[in-house]
Amino acid sequence: MDFTITEREAYWRDRVRKFMQEHVYPAEEAYHKEMDVVGKERWKVSQVLEDLKARAKAEGLWNLFLPPSEHDEDEYRGAGLTNLQYALCAEEMGRVSFASEVFNCSAPDTGNMEVLHRYGTRAQKDRWLKPLMNGEIRSVFLMTEPGVASSDATNIETSIVRDGDHYVINGRKWWSSGLGDPRCKIGILMGKTDPNAPRHKQQSQILVPMDTPGIEIVRMLPVFGYDDAPHGHAEVIFNNVRVPAENLILGEGRGFEIAQGRLGPGRIHHCMRTIGVAEVALEKMVKRLKSRVAFGKTVAEHSVWEQRVAEARIDIEMARLLCLKAADMMDKVGNKAAALEIAMIKVAAPRVALKVIDDAIQAHGGGGVTTDFGLAFRWAHIRTLRLADGPDEVHNRTIARMEFARHSNAG
Repeated sequence: MDFTITEREAYWRDRVRKFMQEHVYPAEEAYHKEMDVVGKERWKVSQVLEDLKARAKAEGLWNLFLPPSEHDEDEYRGAGLTNLQYALCAEEMGRVSFASEVFNCSAPDTGNMEVLHRYGTRAQKDRWLKPLMNGEIRSVFLMTEPGVASSDATNIETSIVRDGDHYVINGRKWWSSGLGDPRCKIGILMGKTDPNAPRHKQQSQILVPMDTPGIEIVRMLPVFGYDDAPHGHAEVIFNNVRVPAENLILGEGRGFEIAQGRLGPGRIHHCMRTIGVAEVALEKMVKRLKSRVAFGKTVAEHSVWEQRVAEARIDIEMARLLCLKAADMMDKVGNKAAALEIAMIKVAAPRVALKVIDDAIQAHGGGGVTTDFGLAFRWAHIRTLRLADGPDEVHNRTIARMEFARHSNAG
């Protein structure tokens, strides 16, 4: 087993790291100042972010998440990084909340672009994938519903009914991330085209332009009090929403198949960035511990903190190695064969990061729970990852069943 970083992996990681140091970190204060407004003014396009995107695109640090393919049309080629190569870059991006968008690598656009890239028709790619890859528009993935346990995707109730040359959509979705952004122009919606079909053939996915009549945004959902503007997470109603039949992706009854293909890479992208979040939290914790004095010595010199810092470093290193192993397996044997590793890192990465962030909050005392140090926001964001793209319980179920199967012939 070789843990050496290859020349190509180091090349892309170092380019992203250098860009972060020279442009993204210095822009953090300006970005937060720009967004430090209230009400409707928060749901706007950030000029600071747009300027950074233009610079990153000009430098070729763009669409890094799209894996290489021999059959890509030239206009739909990304940087061609493997999952393993991208993992090192994504960790760097995870250190700043908005950085992944700078490189056009932020969810849910990445997953939606992968769906269009893998399953879309040429017309669908020309209409929607091209502007997404250019960073001109943003998108939303419409899957989770408030009325059912959406961790089981077969529960989804939103209906997609054929009516001549159109499909008519009726239902209610929530946690529709990205819908608050004024640039959000297209959604990929999952619903049922045939509730009487076999369980995993009932669902379909369809492209829904977000200016289609009958779409009502009910509210933007807060995450532990944060609105996540301008990205946001919407509850939205679809009331007799008519979209052309050619907007259906891949065909009726293929929705569950598409979802499985979409979520594998997306799950691990979250984990890659989460390692970066944990690293930032540990840095903040150590700096705080070394700068404060209590009971005659720095807080860092108290043994309880030595224990916590050591455990944080151990946990981060273990999580990183598992994340890299999962990415490497996805590249070498495919997402299906890497299902166990994907499930394990999806559970492990957020748990590790939450523990490190929580200790960092404790190290900052009362300041840790304010907005002053960015730790409370990071905790709120990472806590959602124990639910997003499948809750821990679903992934643990997968892990356990695979373990039971492995020992099924044991005495």
